[in-house]
Amino acid sequence: MPSPFPGMDPFIESQIWEDFHHALIEVVRESLIPHTRPRYVVRVEERVYVEHIPHSDSMFIRPDVTVLERAGSEAPLESTGATATPTVITPVIRHLPVPEQVREAFLTIRERETLEVVTVIKVLSLGNKRAGSDGRREYLRKREEVLLSTTHLVELDLLRGGERLPTLEALPPGDYYAFVCRGQRRFQAEVYAWPLRRPLPPVPIPLAGSDPDVVLDLQAMFTTVYDRAGYDYSLNYRHALMPPLSDADQVWAQQLLGRGAL
Repeated sequence: MPSPFPGMDPFIESQIWEDFHHALIEVVRESLIPHTRPRYVVRVEERVYVEHIPHSDSMFIRPDVTVLERAGSEAPLESTGATATPTVITPVIRHLPVPEQVREAFLTIRERETLEVVTVIKVLSLGNKRAGSDGRREYLRKREEVLLSTTHLVELDLLRGGERLPTLEALPPGDYYAFVCRGQRRFQAEVYAWPLRRPLPPVPIPLAGSDPDVVLDLQAMFTTVYDRAGYDYSLNYRHALMPPLSDADQVWAQQLLGRGAL
């Protein structure tokens, strides 16, 4: 069964984003290959960074040494021939920051003969949008490297939550965004913005030289991922949404789902 929403399904962000993120990247690649071969190759690549997990997400670390202390004076025991009875002190648990190695997939389009990167396609992750996180800082650094080169950059922000990508001017209103930065106009992004209630738009993917853009049908790709993964039965449409919807969108979503409050 199709998603009850006409475009992005907000329950994916709340419940199964990582699964959707990986599946969408693969479907985008499948769609690109017939339109780019044989001049180009499309590759799924990875970047790896270390993320320091926020305290609330850290693993609990329990002490594995029992601390013993003599009752009364803290002075060392003198040898009296008697056996002192130690007192067991209950330790206070404190959590330590736990770094985690994160692997994030993205797509590159390379010229087949030289393997030179022509275009980078990035579907933003939750970590890329988490304020103050290692993942966001690392992504913005890599983003600047691409923008300082002649490589095209396409960024798909299909998450309502988190911080938006930085721009000098205010972004147009929308729940979701696509940014197309062409190598010849490196610091001018073509920004596509659309609300939750609209289908996902087609987005152009620039190639080298005078080769025409390949147009990604994002809505068709979303539908393919949704159907293949069986999200119609694996998503729980009775769970509260995070981030929550506006009052107006909540009423609209309730009508789509045919039930009470989200």
